[in-house]
Amino acid sequence: MKISVVIITFNEEKRLEPALKSVHSIAEEIIVVDSLSTDETIRIAQKYTDKIYKRKWTNYADQKNFANEKARFPWILSLDADERLSPELRREIEELLPEEPDCTAFSMPRVVYYFGRWIRHSGWYPDRKVRLFRKEAARWEGEFVHESLVVDGEIRKLKGDLHHFTYKNIRQHLARINDFSDLGAQKLYVANKKSRICHLVFLPLFRFVRSYFFKAGFRDGFAGFVIAVLHGYAIFARYAKLREIWKIGEKIEPVSN
Repeated sequence: MKISVVIITFNEEKRLEPALKSVHSIAEEIIVVDSLSTDETIRIAQKYTDKIYKRKWTNYADQKNFANEKARFPWILSLDADERLSPELRREIEELLPEEPDCTAFSMPRVVYYFGRWIRHSGWYPDRKVRLFRKEAARWEGEFVHESLVVDGEIRKLKGDLHHFTYKNIRQHLARINDFSDLGAQKLYVANKKSRICHLVFLPLFRFVRSYFFKAGFRDGFAGFVIAVLHGYAIFARYAKLREIWKIGEKIEPVSN
């Protein structure tokens, strides 16, 4: 089993190197597709690979598919710059290397580090992601907010966690919600959806209750409370922006990476 690690980047000088370090020992090659970064991202990537491709940003799925096409080996490990293989997950993958698995892909639980702790509830865990897969049997799809990997074949489960350092603080979390709610509102607008009072009042409240109580967010302490509140706010922002789009009669400009 030979693995090509692929990562897409844009101004990731603060997060990229730990991600690359976590996969360096298991990768036959590392491929970086960069969306014209203006910081030290390229210089950092060059310490680990010479297979760096500069490409203007299109969308998440398209960038990742482009990166996959550059892979030389049959298995791809797709990683984001804010993710790291835990030692346990890396050992599991290392154990797979001597042989050729008879499945198509592997999923792994992803755990977020937020507010100084690992979040094990709140609807954020185990958040399984398929990130190790055969190149010829999988493709990313999705034009707006969240890309998804479509896999043709059997998916097996790994136990080790994929570490996710997505938000440094609440400010970053709110900024991401602002970006994604723009894209989410645009997606709903293209689908001819409307913003109703239930979307602005009751759905945000339900999302808070589900995250904090049904998904045991209270067990994550104050971080769990913040997550629940922002879950509700994210829904409110999406539908408020959708109503704004319909009111002004034009789309929100797509948010760049």
